[in-house]
Amino acid sequence: MRLLAATKNRNKLQEMRAILHHLGVELIGTDDIPGLPDDVPEDGTTFRENALLKAQAYSMASKLWALADDSGLEVDALDGAPGVHSARYAGEPCNNEANNRLLLRNLTDIADRTARFRCAIALATPDGRSWCVEGRCEGTIATTPAGGGGFGYDPLFIPQGYTQTFAELPAALKNTISHRAAALAEALQQWSVLLG
Repeated sequence: MRLLAATKNRNKLQEMRAILHHLGVELIGTDDIPGLPDDVPEDGTTFRENALLKAQAYSMASKLWALADDSGLEVDALDGAPGVHSARYAGEPCNNEANNRLLLRNLTDIADRTARFRCAIALATPDGRSWCVEGRCEGTIATTPAGGGGFGYDPLFIPQGYTQTFAELPAALKNTISHRAAALAEALQQWSVLLG
């Protein structure tokens, strides 16, 4: 079965492939199919709404089953920000370093650094059916970036039960404890008959 991962983010695609490698599906990216939309407006107010928007749009355009995720960081002291605006927290265009700098600046002198990564994963079919599951990973925000792995806020996010950031942890370990791993595990459990 060919399954379209509705993302142009090669890091996300690589992570999804690593987590789903045993599923027996060919996970392809949007760059593998010419003529697909460059972007789908993510104007939903929740991760779930945005994931469904992307999965449905790419499934209809490609005529393939499409898997899409929307994920981001929620910081308690910032009332859940950056939330659905995580990728463009510091403005357009998306810039991970600028996002991380702004986050640290907004947390200056704030003791409560609890946060979580959340991920919604949607599956859509060309005939209009869709499903969505969610995963999360609790943790805290470091005071300085650390590590050279991962992407996005990974250099700042320390998952609960660990002392290193996502960017410092081995990718194989991150892929078992992350919000995306939790959402994909839930997807596999709920959709195994659909994808089998």
